[in-house]
Amino acid sequence: MSGCTPVFALSLRGTIAALCGSLLAPLAFAADSSHEGHEHDLAELSPTVITAIAPSSPLTVVTNPKDPRQPVPASDGGDYLKTIPGFAVIRAGGTNGDPVLRGMFGSRLNILTNGGTMLGACPGRMDAPTSYISPETYDRLTVIKGPQSVIWGPGGSAGTILFEREPEKFGELGSRVNASVLAGSNGRFDKVLDAAAGNSLGYVRFVGNQSHSDDFKDGNGDTVPSRWDKWNGDVTLGWTPDADTLLELTAGKGDGEARSAGRGMDGSQFKRESLGLRFEKSNLGDVLDKVEAQVYYNYADHVMDNYTLRTPSGIGMMGMPMVSNVDRRTMGARIKATWRWADVELVSGIDAQTNEHRQRGGMGVNAHKGQPWSKDADFHNYGAFGELTWHATGEDRLITGARLDRASARDFRKDSATQGDTRADTLPSGFVRYEHDLAALPATTYIGLGHAQRFPDYWELFSPKRPPAGAVNAFDGIKPEKTTQLDFGIQYQDERLEAWASGYVGQIRDYILFDYQRNRMGSFTSQAQNIDARIMGGELGAAYKLTENWKADATLAYAWGKNSSDGKALPQMPPLESRLGLTYSRDVWSVGALWRLVAEQNRIAQNQGNVVGKDYDKSAGFGVFSLNGAYKVNNNLKLSAGVDNLFDKAYAEHLNLAGNAGFGYPANSVQPVNEPGRTFWTKVDFSF
Repeated sequence: MSGCTPVFALSLRGTIAALCGSLLAPLAFAADSSHEGHEHDLAELSPTVITAIAPSSPLTVVTNPKDPRQPVPASDGGDYLKTIPGFAVIRAGGTNGDPVLRGMFGSRLNILTNGGTMLGACPGRMDAPTSYISPETYDRLTVIKGPQSVIWGPGGSAGTILFEREPEKFGELGSRVNASVLAGSNGRFDKVLDAAAGNSLGYVRFVGNQSHSDDFKDGNGDTVPSRWDKWNGDVTLGWTPDADTLLELTAGKGDGEARSAGRGMDGSQFKRESLGLRFEKSNLGDVLDKVEAQVYYNYADHVMDNYTLRTPSGIGMMGMPMVSNVDRRTMGARIKATWRWADVELVSGIDAQTNEHRQRGGMGVNAHKGQPWSKDADFHNYGAFGELTWHATGEDRLITGARLDRASARDFRKDSATQGDTRADTLPSGFVRYEHDLAALPATTYIGLGHAQRFPDYWELFSPKRPPAGAVNAFDGIKPEKTTQLDFGIQYQDERLEAWASGYVGQIRDYILFDYQRNRMGSFTSQAQNIDARIMGGELGAAYKLTENWKADATLAYAWGKNSSDGKALPQMPPLESRLGLTYSRDVWSVGALWRLVAEQNRIAQNQGNVVGKDYDKSAGFGVFSLNGAYKVNNNLKLSAGVDNLFDKAYAEHLNLAGNAGFGYPANSVQPVNEPGRTFWTKVDFSF
């Protein structure tokens, strides 16, 4: 019965979402269904499927996550990010992988949704921050690579990721509805509804989605435990008394379950609660142009067990039913102002964030229910920042920024040698970047130097089981991480060719590395330690219009890292990867092909990695070929379809977890979890 209850809950939530949509949809016909006076996302549906995403400006990628893409449209934020060159995902089954950018992981990536931080609670990051994100419910995804921005909070040494919903702008009374339905192999079935109504004084918006998949089969025809059910619902109320003022209140909830072939327990609950308020005022004066302020609250309540989505084996440490319930409550605020002079723009402000982590659990079915929570940690961060852009000439720009953070953490664990202790650090960060538009070519070159100091996160301070050398535990011994990185590149675009290349070279002092060793019971225990590391790599891509109808595109991404403290490779580095695409489009339809090629990875540091994964073996290269097609029936209706892994290739990603014995994989093995075999999917997009 425990496995049936969540499915019923999902169906109920789906019914509620449909009812909310049915209440809003009639307004599209009762009011101005022609969209006149509505400025939100009015681009016609494109008759193509996205297979590659290029930078829109130096080190910055901006895309619409609503666009159909291949492979099969994403189930979470990490799944979508891996379509951007430079990204990979630590895989463990069907969904809820953890994103990696240029080999960097965790809080080295600053991930925000609508300007707020959503932190997961699992000590092993089963509920990574991106697992709570449904990409298609957002209007814009922005990625800033490297330590090249300071206005979005602390950390982010590898990059900043922003999932954003834009405010609605109505003129006369009107409405809009965007919706999609996806069906595919392995029981995949997704529904998304995004509807809004309003006038010049305000608006209401509802965004909801459901996503379901059964276990998939790999290229060998073997079933991989990977099924999931998810739902999300968010409501936004906006007040726009004039064209320069916005006051917006958002509230949302979500939940789901997912089983993972690479873990000893599954996620039987991914409950999310979100609340946010933001204020914007523009065109304030000749110098002070804009003021923005926001507060947010995000709560994750996560349950892991080994009985809801699997049957306990009855053998070994994980043989009997057990459950762990963890939660994380995050609150934050930001206020920033934009100042403009003739050739200079300055964005400055302050931000703050606090979060606390609790846990409970035990042996037996639902053993956590009724138990008191035990708080083990809380974190605080207070920061001030400024980012200045100087348009020196019509072709030259200098962008620079600096921030200062005061970060602290307190240990509340009752069995800890540091119980009651607080540690705190003052951490500076900054960057400078020069951009130049070439006179002879339609191209822009850039070079930037950035430095970011990052306070250790919850997983680095509280998850390791063994202390680092010379310390009583990780909370006592792990130092903040310090990254200095040089980024450089060029972007070119004319009528037929779009090409870009970006590279980086960096040094990381006190890089936080996880080392795994077997204990007497035969299982691995982790130790966090500080080392020094060097990194380098880059991405390049091109898209060329062969004719009016044919277009070819290609991307290449490479990341390299070295543990300069002992001369070994830096672990958890994705291998060299290329994507080759070819598209034929004519009028209202298109067909396309995508060939993804991944090299072998022989540079590993065995049994070293991060809190989620480790290098346990070298990996083989592979190639996966996929096809897609799309047809725009009219400006409001689009059909798209595809087949991923057309030749049913059996393969596994290098960044991956080994299969868990609870699902029949060999005990203590290094057998990776395979990826899906041949997968068919079709998607219908509506817009009116």
